Amino acid sequence: MPVAMPSFWQAKRVLVTGGAGFMGSRAVAGLRAAGADVFVPRSREYNLVDGVAVKRLFKDARPEIVIHAAAVVGGIGANRANPGRFFYENLMMGAQCLEESRLAGVQKFVAIGTICAYPKFTPVPFKEEDLWTGYPEETNAPYGLAKKMLLVQSQSYRQQYGFNSIFLLPVNLYGPNDNFDPSSSHVIPALIRKMVEAVRSDASEVEIWGTGKATREFLYVNDCAEGILLAAERYDGADPVNLGAGFEISIKDLAEKIARQCGFKGKLRWDSSKPDGQPRRCLDTSRAVSAFGFKAKTGFDEGLAETVRWYHESTAR
Repeated sequence: MPVAMPSFWQAKRVLVTGGAGFMGSRAVAGLRAAGADVFVPRSREYNLVDGVAVKRLFKDARPEIVIHAAAVVGGIGANRANPGRFFYENLMMGAQCLEESRLAGVQKFVAIGTICAYPKFTPVPFKEEDLWTGYPEETNAPYGLAKKMLLVQSQSYRQQYGFNSIFLLPVNLYGPNDNFDPSSSHVIPALIRKMVEAVRSDASEVEIWGTGKATREFLYVNDCAEGILLAAERYDGADPVNLGAGFEISIKDLAEKIARQCGFKGKLRWDSSKPDGQPRRCLDTSRAVSAFGFKAKTGFDEGLAETVRWYHESTAR
Protein backbone atom coordinates (compact mmCIF):
# COMPACT_ATOMS: atom_id res chain seq x y z
CA MET A 1 0.00 0.00 0.00
CA PRO A 2 1.37 3.47 -0.88
CA VAL A 3 2.26 5.67 2.08
CA ALA A 4 0.45 9.01 2.41
CA MET A 5 0.83 11.77 5.02
CA PRO A 6 -2.06 11.79 7.54
CA SER A 7 -1.25 15.42 8.39
CA PHE A 8 -2.14 16.39 4.81
CA TRP A 9 -5.03 14.02 4.07
CA GLN A 10 -6.84 13.76 7.41
CA ALA A 11 -10.59 14.32 6.83
CA LYS A 12 -10.02 15.78 3.33
CA ARG A 13 -12.75 14.98 0.83
CA VAL A 14 -11.02 13.37 -2.17
CA LEU A 15 -12.66 12.28 -5.42
CA VAL A 16 -10.69 9.57 -7.24
CA THR A 17 -12.02 8.82 -10.71
CA GLY A 18 -10.90 5.36 -11.75
CA GLY A 19 -10.54 4.62 -8.05
CA ALA A 20 -11.76 1.04 -8.47
CA GLY A 21 -9.19 0.34 -11.17
CA PHE A 22 -5.71 -1.16 -11.29
CA MET A 23 -3.75 1.85 -10.06
CA GLY A 24 -6.59 3.90 -8.63
CA SER A 25 -7.51 1.25 -6.06
CA ARG A 26 -3.98 1.43 -4.63
CA ALA A 27 -4.18 5.22 -4.35
CA VAL A 28 -7.56 4.93 -2.64
CA ALA A 29 -6.18 2.45 -0.11
CA GLY A 30 -3.32 4.82 0.72
CA LEU A 31 -5.67 7.77 1.06
CA ARG A 32 -8.06 5.95 3.37
CA ALA A 33 -5.18 4.73 5.52
CA ALA A 34 -4.13 8.38 5.89
CA GLY A 35 -7.60 9.40 7.06
CA ALA A 36 -9.03 10.91 3.86
CA ASP A 37 -12.75 10.81 3.09
CA VAL A 38 -12.59 9.19 -0.37
CA PHE A 39 -15.37 9.12 -2.96
CA VAL A 40 -14.95 6.50 -5.72
CA PRO A 41 -17.51 6.86 -8.54
CA ARG A 42 -18.67 3.70 -10.29
CA SER A 43 -19.18 3.85 -14.05
CA ARG A 44 -22.65 2.32 -13.80
CA GLU A 45 -23.72 5.29 -11.63
CA TYR A 46 -21.64 8.10 -13.12
CA ASN A 47 -20.76 8.02 -16.81
CA LEU A 48 -17.89 10.51 -16.97
CA VAL A 49 -18.39 11.00 -20.72
CA ASP A 50 -21.86 12.44 -19.98
CA GLY A 51 -21.75 16.06 -18.81
CA VAL A 52 -24.96 15.76 -16.79
CA ALA A 53 -23.58 12.75 -14.91
CA VAL A 54 -20.32 14.58 -14.18
CA LYS A 55 -22.22 17.56 -12.72
CA ARG A 56 -24.21 15.15 -10.52
CA LEU A 57 -20.98 13.47 -9.41
CA PHE A 58 -19.48 16.73 -8.18
CA LYS A 59 -22.69 17.63 -6.40
CA ASP A 60 -22.66 14.24 -4.62
CA ALA A 61 -18.92 14.05 -3.89
CA ARG A 62 -18.26 17.70 -2.88
CA PRO A 63 -14.50 17.14 -3.27
CA GLU A 64 -11.68 19.33 -2.03
CA ILE A 65 -9.11 17.42 -4.09
CA VAL A 66 -9.65 15.46 -7.32
CA ILE A 67 -7.34 12.74 -8.63
CA HIS A 68 -8.41 11.98 -12.19
CA ALA A 69 -7.13 8.47 -12.88
CA ALA A 70 -10.03 7.22 -15.02
CA ALA A 71 -9.10 6.15 -18.55
CA VAL A 72 -10.28 4.00 -21.42
CA VAL A 73 -7.07 2.21 -22.29
CA GLY A 74 -5.52 -0.97 -23.69
CA GLY A 75 -2.53 -2.41 -25.50
CA ILE A 76 -1.52 -1.95 -29.15
CA GLY A 77 -4.33 -4.17 -30.45
CA ALA A 78 -7.01 -2.35 -28.47
CA ASN A 79 -5.66 1.06 -29.55
CA ARG A 80 -5.69 0.02 -33.23
CA ALA A 81 -9.26 -1.25 -32.95
CA ASN A 82 -10.69 1.72 -31.00
CA PRO A 83 -8.89 4.96 -31.97
CA GLY A 84 -12.08 7.04 -32.16
CA ARG A 85 -13.54 5.73 -28.92
CA PHE A 86 -10.26 6.06 -27.01
CA PHE A 87 -9.85 9.66 -28.22
CA TYR A 88 -13.41 10.84 -27.58
CA GLU A 89 -14.07 9.18 -24.23
CA ASN A 90 -10.71 10.10 -22.68
CA LEU A 91 -10.96 13.67 -23.97
CA MET A 92 -14.49 14.18 -22.67
CA MET A 93 -13.85 12.60 -19.27
CA GLY A 94 -10.80 14.76 -18.66
CA ALA A 95 -12.19 18.04 -19.96
CA GLN A 96 -15.45 17.75 -18.05
CA CYS A 97 -13.94 16.62 -14.76
CA LEU A 98 -11.43 19.47 -14.81
CA GLU A 99 -14.07 22.08 -15.69
CA GLU A 100 -16.46 20.87 -12.99
CA SER A 101 -13.56 20.92 -10.52
CA ARG A 102 -12.95 24.58 -11.34
CA LEU A 103 -16.63 25.45 -11.05
CA ALA A 104 -16.89 23.60 -7.71
CA GLY A 105 -13.91 25.46 -6.21
CA VAL A 106 -11.77 22.34 -5.85
CA GLN A 107 -8.45 23.11 -4.13
CA LYS A 108 -6.34 20.88 -6.39
CA PHE A 109 -6.77 18.71 -9.46
CA VAL A 110 -4.28 15.91 -10.13
CA ALA A 111 -4.41 14.92 -13.81
CA ILE A 112 -2.95 11.52 -14.68
CA GLY A 113 -1.60 11.53 -18.23
CA THR A 114 0.28 8.81 -20.11
CA ILE A 115 3.66 8.01 -21.59
CA CYS A 116 1.79 7.66 -24.91
CA ALA A 117 1.61 11.47 -25.06
CA TYR A 118 5.32 11.68 -25.96
CA PRO A 119 6.44 11.98 -29.62
CA LYS A 120 7.27 8.75 -31.43
CA PHE A 121 10.98 9.60 -31.72
CA THR A 122 11.63 11.31 -28.41
CA PRO A 123 15.33 11.40 -27.37
CA VAL A 124 16.04 8.88 -24.61
CA PRO A 125 15.65 9.35 -21.70
CA PHE A 126 12.37 11.24 -22.23
CA LYS A 127 12.51 14.72 -20.68
CA GLU A 128 9.33 16.65 -19.99
CA GLU A 129 10.50 19.55 -22.19
CA ASP A 130 10.47 17.20 -25.22
CA LEU A 131 6.74 16.55 -24.90
CA TRP A 132 5.84 18.83 -27.83
CA THR A 133 8.67 18.04 -30.27
CA GLY A 134 6.67 15.70 -32.52
CA TYR A 135 3.60 13.51 -33.08
CA PRO A 136 3.00 10.44 -30.87
CA GLU A 137 3.44 6.88 -32.12
CA GLU A 138 0.55 6.23 -34.52
CA THR A 139 -1.05 3.19 -32.89
CA ASN A 140 -1.75 4.99 -29.61
CA ALA A 141 -1.71 8.65 -30.71
CA PRO A 142 -5.47 9.24 -30.28
CA TYR A 143 -5.34 8.05 -26.66
CA GLY A 144 -2.08 9.86 -25.96
CA LEU A 145 -3.29 13.15 -27.43
CA ALA A 146 -6.62 13.02 -25.60
CA LYS A 147 -4.75 12.67 -22.31
CA LYS A 148 -2.25 15.34 -23.35
CA MET A 149 -5.08 17.85 -23.61
CA LEU A 150 -5.33 17.66 -19.82
CA LEU A 151 -1.95 19.39 -19.70
CA VAL A 152 -3.13 22.13 -22.05
CA GLN A 153 -6.32 22.58 -20.03
CA SER A 154 -4.44 22.53 -16.70
CA GLN A 155 -1.98 25.19 -17.80
CA SER A 156 -4.61 27.41 -19.41
CA TYR A 157 -6.84 27.20 -16.31
CA ARG A 158 -3.88 28.06 -14.12
CA GLN A 159 -3.11 31.07 -16.31
CA GLN A 160 -6.68 32.42 -16.54
CA TYR A 161 -8.31 31.30 -13.30
CA GLY A 162 -5.40 30.62 -10.95
CA PHE A 163 -6.65 27.02 -10.71
CA ASN A 164 -4.19 24.54 -9.19
CA SER A 165 -4.06 21.58 -11.57
CA ILE A 166 -0.95 19.42 -11.95
CA PHE A 167 -0.14 16.93 -14.71
CA LEU A 168 1.72 13.63 -14.20
CA LEU A 169 3.09 11.25 -16.87
CA PRO A 170 3.34 7.66 -15.59
CA VAL A 171 5.28 5.15 -17.65
CA ASN A 172 3.87 1.65 -18.37
CA LEU A 173 2.51 0.11 -15.17
CA TYR A 174 2.48 -3.53 -14.06
CA GLY A 175 1.70 -5.58 -10.97
CA PRO A 176 -0.78 -7.98 -9.37
CA ASN A 177 -4.44 -7.63 -10.43
CA ASP A 178 -3.49 -6.11 -13.80
CA ASN A 179 -5.70 -6.62 -16.87
CA PHE A 180 -4.83 -10.05 -18.29
CA ASP A 181 -7.53 -10.05 -21.00
CA PRO A 182 -5.66 -10.85 -24.26
CA SER A 183 -7.90 -8.51 -26.28
CA SER A 184 -6.95 -5.41 -24.28
CA SER A 185 -3.97 -6.13 -22.00
CA HIS A 186 -0.58 -4.44 -22.08
CA VAL A 187 2.65 -6.28 -22.78
CA ILE A 188 3.60 -7.66 -19.33
CA PRO A 189 0.24 -9.24 -18.44
CA ALA A 190 -0.15 -10.43 -22.04
CA LEU A 191 3.22 -12.18 -21.96
CA ILE A 192 2.66 -13.67 -18.50
CA ARG A 193 -0.66 -15.14 -19.59
CA LYS A 194 0.84 -16.57 -22.79
CA MET A 195 3.78 -18.16 -20.96
CA VAL A 196 1.68 -19.65 -18.16
CA GLU A 197 -0.88 -21.05 -20.61
CA ALA A 198 1.93 -22.49 -22.76
CA VAL A 199 3.40 -24.28 -19.73
CA ARG A 200 0.01 -25.62 -18.69
CA SER A 201 -0.79 -26.88 -22.21
CA ASP A 202 2.74 -28.16 -22.81
CA ALA A 203 3.05 -25.96 -25.92
CA SER A 204 6.39 -25.92 -27.72
CA GLU A 205 6.32 -22.26 -28.76
CA VAL A 206 4.77 -18.87 -27.97
CA GLU A 207 4.02 -16.25 -30.63
CA ILE A 208 4.75 -12.62 -29.75
CA TRP A 209 3.88 -9.46 -31.68
CA GLY A 210 6.64 -7.41 -33.30
CA THR A 211 10.39 -7.86 -33.62
CA GLY A 212 11.32 -7.68 -29.94
CA LYS A 213 13.65 -4.75 -30.63
CA ALA A 214 11.46 -2.01 -29.11
CA THR A 215 12.28 -0.99 -25.54
CA ARG A 216 10.05 -0.13 -22.61
CA GLU A 217 10.26 1.08 -19.05
CA PHE A 218 7.94 -0.27 -16.36
CA LEU A 219 6.78 1.09 -13.01
CA TYR A 220 5.33 -1.13 -10.29
CA VAL A 221 1.74 -0.07 -9.70
CA ASN A 222 2.13 0.54 -5.93
CA ASP A 223 5.10 2.81 -6.61
CA CYS A 224 3.04 4.79 -9.13
CA ALA A 225 0.22 5.27 -6.63
CA GLU A 226 2.71 6.53 -4.05
CA GLY A 227 4.19 8.96 -6.58
CA ILE A 228 0.74 10.36 -7.34
CA LEU A 229 -0.04 10.89 -3.65
CA LEU A 230 3.35 12.54 -3.07
CA ALA A 231 2.69 14.90 -5.99
CA ALA A 232 -0.75 15.71 -4.63
CA GLU A 233 0.78 16.54 -1.24
CA ARG A 234 3.89 18.43 -2.33
CA TYR A 235 3.75 19.66 -5.94
CA ASP A 236 1.89 22.74 -7.16
CA GLY A 237 3.73 23.52 -10.40
CA ALA A 238 2.51 24.09 -13.95
CA ASP A 239 5.14 21.86 -15.56
CA PRO A 240 4.38 18.19 -16.35
CA VAL A 241 6.25 15.56 -14.33
CA ASN A 242 7.34 12.05 -15.36
CA LEU A 243 6.69 9.12 -13.02
CA GLY A 244 8.94 6.18 -13.79
CA ALA A 245 11.62 3.80 -12.59
CA GLY A 246 14.42 5.11 -14.82
CA PHE A 247 15.44 1.95 -16.71
CA GLU A 248 14.97 0.47 -20.19
CA ILE A 249 14.48 -3.13 -21.32
CA SER A 250 13.89 -4.55 -24.81
CA ILE A 251 10.71 -6.52 -25.43
CA LYS A 252 12.93 -9.48 -26.42
CA ASP A 253 14.75 -9.41 -23.07
CA LEU A 254 11.44 -8.88 -21.28
CA ALA A 255 9.85 -11.90 -22.98
CA GLU A 256 12.85 -14.09 -22.12
CA LYS A 257 12.78 -12.91 -18.50
CA ILE A 258 9.05 -13.64 -18.18
CA ALA A 259 9.50 -17.03 -19.85
CA ARG A 260 12.12 -17.96 -17.24
CA GLN A 261 9.96 -16.76 -14.35
CA CYS A 262 6.97 -18.71 -15.68
CA GLY A 263 9.00 -21.86 -16.36
CA PHE A 264 8.46 -21.84 -20.14
CA LYS A 265 11.39 -23.46 -21.99
CA GLY A 266 10.04 -23.56 -25.53
CA LYS A 267 10.62 -21.29 -28.52
CA LEU A 268 9.65 -17.62 -28.71
CA ARG A 269 8.42 -16.87 -32.24
CA TRP A 270 8.32 -13.21 -33.25
CA ASP A 271 5.62 -12.05 -35.68
CA SER A 272 7.32 -9.09 -37.37
CA SER A 273 4.18 -8.36 -39.42
CA LYS A 274 2.67 -6.93 -36.22
CA PRO A 275 3.67 -3.45 -34.97
CA ASP A 276 6.35 -2.80 -32.35
CA GLY A 277 4.74 0.44 -31.20
CA GLN A 278 7.02 3.27 -30.09
CA PRO A 279 10.68 2.32 -30.79
CA ARG A 280 12.03 3.22 -27.34
CA ARG A 281 10.67 4.32 -23.97
CA CYS A 282 12.70 5.40 -20.96
CA LEU A 283 12.01 8.40 -18.74
CA ASP A 284 14.16 11.03 -17.12
CA THR A 285 12.74 10.92 -13.59
CA SER A 286 14.86 13.69 -12.05
CA ARG A 287 12.04 16.26 -11.90
CA ALA A 288 9.89 13.97 -9.72
CA VAL A 289 12.83 13.47 -7.36
CA SER A 290 13.56 17.19 -7.02
CA ALA A 291 9.94 18.43 -7.05
CA PHE A 292 8.34 16.05 -4.56
CA GLY A 293 10.88 13.42 -3.56
CA PHE A 294 9.53 10.49 -5.55
CA LYS A 295 11.77 7.58 -6.48
CA ALA A 296 10.55 4.08 -7.38
CA LYS A 297 11.23 1.51 -4.64
CA THR A 298 10.39 -1.84 -6.23
CA GLY A 299 13.08 -3.63 -8.24
CA PHE A 300 11.88 -4.92 -11.61
CA ASP A 301 12.69 -8.59 -10.98
CA GLU A 302 10.97 -8.39 -7.60
CA GLY A 303 7.83 -6.76 -8.99
CA LEU A 304 7.70 -9.13 -11.94
CA ALA A 305 8.00 -12.19 -9.70
CA GLU A 306 5.15 -10.87 -7.53
CA THR A 307 2.99 -10.35 -10.62
CA VAL A 308 3.70 -13.83 -11.99
CA ARG A 309 2.98 -15.36 -8.59
CA TRP A 310 -0.33 -13.48 -8.33
CA TYR A 311 -1.42 -14.64 -11.80
CA HIS A 312 -0.52 -18.25 -11.04
CA GLU A 313 -2.53 -18.18 -7.81
CA SER A 314 -5.52 -16.29 -9.25
CA THR A 315 -5.91 -18.69 -12.19
CA ALA A 316 -5.26 -21.89 -10.25
CA ARG A 317 -8.53 -21.61 -8.34
